[in-house]
Amino acid sequence: MAVDIEKVMAYIRDNAKAYSEAKSERVYLEQFRKSKKALLMIEAEKAGIKTGQERESYAYAHHEYSQLLTGLQIAVEREEYLSLMIKGCWAKIDLYRTECANNRNEQKGYSA
Repeated sequence: MAVDIEKVMAYIRDNAKAYSEAKSERVYLEQFRKSKKALLMIEAEKAGIKTGQERESYAYAHHEYSQLLTGLQIAVEREEYLSLMIKGCWAKIDLYRTECANNRNEQKGYSA
């Protein structure tokens, strides 16, 4: 199995920025989720909802919170896809290195 190392390296290079953006977006949304919950709980309190449990339920049930979770789901999916594809490229690079080492060892055997 021949590995086209140039294609593999090009894939990593061409997708490194997309991967870093995907990871950044996922981390941002995870952190923003906490802020959004707090903002919605404050909104609930201003609307007259008294207990902390009721305000928390209000926040979790709010459509804006649901939309944020959908965005987080998409961000995680995108990050994981790119991560797995790049890991696959690194596996191909390892395979290429192993093939090169095997070929060198085979050549040494012929010259001995």
